[in-house]
Amino acid sequence: METLARIHSGAKAQRLLCHPRLPLVAGWDADRPVIRIWEYADGQLRECGSVGTGSAGYGEDTGYERLERTPSAAWHPAEALLVVADAASTVCWTPSGSSAIDGVAPTEYHREVAFSPDGRTLWLSPASGEDGWEQSVALDLASGTTSIGPQWDTGVVAHPAGGLVCTLQSDQAATLVLFAEDIGPVLRPLLRALVLNCDGYEAPTFSSDGRHFAVRGNAYDNSLDVFEFPSLRRVLSMTLGEPSPGYPYPQEWLDEMNSWSRQNAVFGPLPGVLWIGTPGGAVVELELDGARVTEHEVLPGVAVTALAATATGELVVAGDDGVLLLLSVGQAGPGDAPRAVVTEFLAGTREASVVDMDQLHLTDGTRSWQPGDLDLVSEDSETDPPWLRIRAAMNRLA
Repeated sequence: METLARIHSGAKAQRLLCHPRLPLVAGWDADRPVIRIWEYADGQLRECGSVGTGSAGYGEDTGYERLERTPSAAWHPAEALLVVADAASTVCWTPSGSSAIDGVAPTEYHREVAFSPDGRTLWLSPASGEDGWEQSVALDLASGTTSIGPQWDTGVVAHPAGGLVCTLQSDQAATLVLFAEDIGPVLRPLLRALVLNCDGYEAPTFSSDGRHFAVRGNAYDNSLDVFEFPSLRRVLSMTLGEPSPGYPYPQEWLDEMNSWSRQNAVFGPLPGVLWIGTPGGAVVELELDGARVTEHEVLPGVAVTALAATATGELVVAGDDGVLLLLSVGQAGPGDAPRAVVTEFLAGTREASVVDMDQLHLTDGTRSWQPGDLDLVSEDSETDPPWLRIRAAMNRLA
C-alpha cells in the first residue's frame, strides 16, 4: 500500500463519494450540511468546489433531526456534475459553479437522489404530497417533465457490468434490496429480491468483477454482509466490534458502536478484496477467498471516518482529524466485469407488478421464499430474524 497524496481538508468528512469515471470525490462535512469536492491528479488532492457553505452547523441536532438536514448527492455517470438534494431544494454543481434545478417540489422528508445509468434522468425519493413517502420522482433533465416511480430510500447502485441497478426499500422490521434493469426513465423493480433484518443500512458496494456485493449496516448492530452475485448467497457475515447486547443498550456499547464509521467498507480494484476502515486508523484488507486479513496502519491513532474507491482503483480515506489520503492498493487484472452474471440474473426473474414482500421471490442469502410462502409460516425460533418471527406470530393469531 502506497500513499499517493495527503492533505488536511479543514473539515472532517463523514462520507465520501467518488465519481464513477472522473478523478473527482465528494465529501460530506461532519459538522454542517456542506459537501466539498476534491480532484486528484499527478499525485495531488485539491479542493475544487463545495455546496452549502452558508449552512448553519448541526449543533445539537442528532438522530432524525440531523438526518433531515443532511443532504444527499449523486455524480452524473459521465460528466463532472454533482447533484445535491435535501427536502427543500435540488442543486447542480459543476466546476464552473452551482445552480438550482427546477421542476421537483419540496418534501417534508429527507430526500435521496440518484442518476439513471444513462444520465438522462434524475431520480429523487421520496416524492412530495400526501402519498409522497410511498413514491419516488423521475425528472427528465432535457424536458423537465416528471413521472412517478416506486419507493426507494438508500441510493441507486449500478452493477459494474451494466444492465442492472440495485437500491434499498427500508422498514424498521426488514429491508429489501431491490434490483431493476437499467432501462427506461423510471425504476422498475424485479421479482427477485434480497431481504435483510431491520433497517439503517448503507447502499451496497459491488466488487469490480460484479460477482460479489457487500452491505454495511444496520441500525442496531455494526453488521457487514457479503453476498455472491447472481446467486445472492451470503458468503460472509460479521459484526464490527462487539455484537449488540440487546435493549436497553449500555452506554459503553453505544460509544463503541458509534466509533465505527458507517461508510467504512468498500470493494477496490482487486475483485475478491474488501477494504474496511477502523476506529484505530487502520485499513483492513479482507480477502474473501480464504478470508485472509491484512491490517494497514494508514492513520495511526486516528479513526477512519469514511472510505471510498476511485474510478482508477485507488482508495480515498478520511480521518477524524480532517486528513484525506489517496492510497494505491494494487491493480485489477485485465478485462471488465462479465455481463454474463447480469444476463444470468435477469434470465431467472421478471419485472414485479407490485413491490410487496408477500409477492416477491425472496432470499436472505440462506433461505428462500416464493410468493405465498410467508402466509404459511407459523413456527419460529430465537435464531430467526425479527421480521420472520413477527410474521409467524401474526399468522398464528390469524
